[in-house]
Amino acid sequence: MLTSSPSESESIETRRLPAVSSLKSHFEQIANASSQSTASKKPTISGLGFPTSTSALLTADSRPGLRQRTSSDDFHFQADDHDDGQHNQVHLRSASSSSDLRSSRRPPPPPPSRSAKPASPSASPLLRPVPIFSLPNPSTSPTKRPPPPIPSSPTPKSDLPLLETGNMTSIRGIRLSSDTSQLQTVHPPPKLAGNVHQSKSTDSAQTRNGDDLLSLPPPLPVRRNGNTLASEDNKLVNEGGPTVLTNLLQDPKNSRIVPPRPPPRLKNAPSSSQSASPPRSSHIPPPLPARKVTTSVHEDIPPPRTHALRISENTAPPESIIDPSPTITERKAFGSLPPPPRRQIGLKDDLPEFKRQPQCSDSSDEEEEEESKTRIDLPDSSRSSRKPPIADFYPCSESHIQVPHNGVYAVAGSIVAVVSSHVVKLFDLDVSESPLYTLDLKDISPDHRSRKPTSLAFRNHTEKVTPLWIGTKDGHLFEVDIRSGVLVSAKMAAHSQAVTHIFSTGYKMVSMDDNGKALVFTPDDSQDFVLSSAQPRVLRIADKQDFVELIAGRLWTSAREPSSGTANLSRGPIVRVYDIHTLGSSGRSLLPIEHVGTVTCGTMLPSKPGHIYLGHEGGTVTIWTLEGAQGAPECVDVVKVSMSDILCLAGVNDRLWAGSRAGQISAYDASQKPWVMTNSWVAHKDVPVTHISVDPQSIPSVGKLCAVSVGRDEKMRFWDGLLAVSWIDQELMTREDEYSSYRELSALIVSWNIDANKPDALTGDPSNIDFLKEVLTSAKSPDIISIGFQEVVDLENRKVTAKSVLLGNKTKAHDGSMSQKVSTSYKKWYDHLVLSVRLAHPGTSYHVVHSENLVGLFTCIFVKVSERASIKDAHLNVIKRGMRGNFGNKGAIVCRLIIDDSSLCFINCHLAAGQHQVRQRGRDVAAILEERALFPEQSGFDPSAFVNGGDGTMVLDHEIVFFSGDMNYRIDARREMVMASVRSGEHKNLQVHDQLLKEMKVNRGFRLRSFQEGPIDFIPTYKYDPRTNEFDTSAKKRIPAWCDRVLWRVLTNSRVVQTQYRSWEANISDHRPISAVFNLTVKSTDPASRDDVKGDVEKKWAGRQQRLLSDLQKFYVDWGVL
Repeated sequence: MLTSSPSESESIETRRLPAVSSLKSHFEQIANASSQSTASKKPTISGLGFPTSTSALLTADSRPGLRQRTSSDDFHFQADDHDDGQHNQVHLRSASSSSDLRSSRRPPPPPPSRSAKPASPSASPLLRPVPIFSLPNPSTSPTKRPPPPIPSSPTPKSDLPLLETGNMTSIRGIRLSSDTSQLQTVHPPPKLAGNVHQSKSTDSAQTRNGDDLLSLPPPLPVRRNGNTLASEDNKLVNEGGPTVLTNLLQDPKNSRIVPPRPPPRLKNAPSSSQSASPPRSSHIPPPLPARKVTTSVHEDIPPPRTHALRISENTAPPESIIDPSPTITERKAFGSLPPPPRRQIGLKDDLPEFKRQPQCSDSSDEEEEEESKTRIDLPDSSRSSRKPPIADFYPCSESHIQVPHNGVYAVAGSIVAVVSSHVVKLFDLDVSESPLYTLDLKDISPDHRSRKPTSLAFRNHTEKVTPLWIGTKDGHLFEVDIRSGVLVSAKMAAHSQAVTHIFSTGYKMVSMDDNGKALVFTPDDSQDFVLSSAQPRVLRIADKQDFVELIAGRLWTSAREPSSGTANLSRGPIVRVYDIHTLGSSGRSLLPIEHVGTVTCGTMLPSKPGHIYLGHEGGTVTIWTLEGAQGAPECVDVVKVSMSDILCLAGVNDRLWAGSRAGQISAYDASQKPWVMTNSWVAHKDVPVTHISVDPQSIPSVGKLCAVSVGRDEKMRFWDGLLAVSWIDQELMTREDEYSSYRELSALIVSWNIDANKPDALTGDPSNIDFLKEVLTSAKSPDIISIGFQEVVDLENRKVTAKSVLLGNKTKAHDGSMSQKVSTSYKKWYDHLVLSVRLAHPGTSYHVVHSENLVGLFTCIFVKVSERASIKDAHLNVIKRGMRGNFGNKGAIVCRLIIDDSSLCFINCHLAAGQHQVRQRGRDVAAILEERALFPEQSGFDPSAFVNGGDGTMVLDHEIVFFSGDMNYRIDARREMVMASVRSGEHKNLQVHDQLLKEMKVNRGFRLRSFQEGPIDFIPTYKYDPRTNEFDTSAKKRIPAWCDRVLWRVLTNSRVVQTQYRSWEANISDHRPISAVFNLTVKSTDPASRDDVKGDVEKKWAGRQQRLLSDLQKFYVDWGVL
């Protein structure tokens, strides 16, 4: 608060001052008294040597007759005159009068200027009560003639107190006395209510000699559009705190003040001296439009609320100081981006083509490159088998066993224990599908209290029958004989919390609770102990662990990273490893080498016993070696295996099994790099796989390796851990020549984006008229003709596309011909193709086995009538990919044929368009090839007709697959380079920039990676000006590309041979048509011979299985699992 000294407080007048008729007359009186005092004496600013003149800052007319009025809201300050020692009384009162009430509302201020530094505003009569302090006078001070006064402006109504003095003038932070040369700095005080007086403590801290300075608040922001009053001689010094006046140094040569160092300015920001004139930059944008105001630019503009020291030594007239023109500053660039372009488009002119900025293109390429790096880590799944390795080890099936969502179960050979609510059910699959016992802990516990089981584990025992350990919610441990269901022993209150895990390692048992307490039960010399009398060793671990697993005799734990708003800068979750076999050992905290998701599961591969595999959210697997550089486990590699979370892992023989959220179990061969997905089957349909475990007890009990999975469907499934079915199928395929016979067929595939043209458009140029005849006769009497068109209708015509959608499922008649309800374009092309095939091959009859359309796509497949009898199955289906699978403007028509005992699949596709839509095209391809239940499952057919263990419901189940159409893959090169290469005949050099070829080469996750394509010896087929041979000359000037392609996939490469791959010169569309001719080899199998070969293969597998089981049993014994 502002205070005053005792002498000052005694001289404060309490009588009311007479009210004035208007604020303007009041200021005139002040200015008149000040001007009279200035005429008689030219004072200087004390201690600075500058002449003091208030007429340059404020001009007022003398108006006598002021009515005195006292008010409780008046402020009284005293200024000290060091020259004569006289005190000048200052009276402040509230500024309100009848003339004030009649004053008009001032207009709104003009818009803010864009200058980097605000200019000084004009003087305003709106004054606030301020504290006054003085500096000592210098010994000598030069004098200068004061500048002429500034014309006054009408004062609006205000409730702020006014400043009254006889010969004192105050203006915006500077108070100049006419009696003595004093520099008086002022600032507005905080708002006070009622009767406010100055505090003595504040005044004592504020001395009059200038040694102790008043602590001033920071300046308020300045209006940027204020008018400049100061010139080069008028300096504005911002006060930054109590030390502002100590920084005012005096220059002895010219007696000028050396201002403090200004704050750092932005680049190209104009200085304060330049604020009154335009900057020197040559790039000056036009000024902003001014508001439509009727008053002068100097009138009624409130002063900026800033604490500043204004020192005036300018003697120029006011006209040379005040510049009423708006300040024009240089246009600042936003960061590193250029200013927006200025375009002038005339009326009804077309908008110019959008030009992608280089940085945008680079960023898009970088994003695609980053995703390519992510996808390149995915294992190759093109040859994975889909046949489930169903285990039939036991007389009774396990499919009826229900496991609740908590997933508490234990398996030892044919014995299965499952927790269901408050009871434990025991099953013996060698005896019955019904539970042998239903154990209620209330009946077998010593105190006969109801207890809820929370964990189960079978204990390794010297006898063949292993006892069952049960952990409860209240921390008790029970041991039960599984033969009789009788309680053997119990340890009450072993834990203070619920027992969450029980592990068996060798003859030791480990129990854990959620509070971080682990009990290690160690047997005596006889490899046995009694639970009730055993004294376990206590091992403390971190509490609230989300992942806990006993792997290779060590306890691996990890907790979920806390979710917060800030980004996590760590490399991943902390993994803590505890050695339970060593006394006094503490846990080791480890970090992966890369940032990965939360740990969800862990296991060890028997084929690589020195490594641990941890599964993470996000589809990554971290590989850890048990003996790192410092003798502790260490992360050595990170592998991306899936795009979704890995929920469970299990090391089964030499394969790493992983369960996904889609209900699939995938087996990976981790012995080679990159990894290969060898098997992938549906274990739990459409629900996540929550648990996968291996039952080592199945090796000595049934002579098999059993793997157990539990899903969210509460079902338990048993699987053959050695994947015997896959191995037998692979061996049969290698010996296929022993039970199969072969013959050759020829196939012609044609693809063309016709750009919504009808058959009657094939006129004019001979290449259009003779196109169908030439392309159909390019292969000599082909056995199969597959013709696929794209954009048969205008995809931008809503009426046509709507009609195609509504009639899309009514395009075929009962005899397989085109229905009359189909769109006219499809009907015309169908009739024209049938006629063209008949004219091209007059001596051969063809039959239409497939004809289908999908909003622009049209497929028609002809087969010789002589081959019709060999076709066992013919199905087709459509896949929509437009608008997230809801619209058929993009998608595919898939057709399937089984000729003899070979399956063929023909795909006519239209993928996402756009130069930079590589990822979307990849998603379209994956959706087409991975569509499930695309065809009905066939029964009664020889399974050798399909490959990879498939049943014919998916595309990749077929032996031969043709993938053709407008794939829209482009060339990643500049148009000028592409055009130059095409003109010079060096278009083969452009294939290194082809997006499709690059994806097939470097992206292991690309679903067309297993497909092949013949040599491209023709120029790009896209994009042309219709009915010309010129590439796109429109405003877009698209880059030429090989958008139209024909690919194929076959299990044995020698069974498909491409003899022709070319383009044609029909020019009615913006695409050129292409065609390919193939020689196919189809097989016919002899079932009896196949059974004989299969018997030999199974005998071979039996010997191999015994060797594998012997090695696995030794592994499990060495690591204490058996």
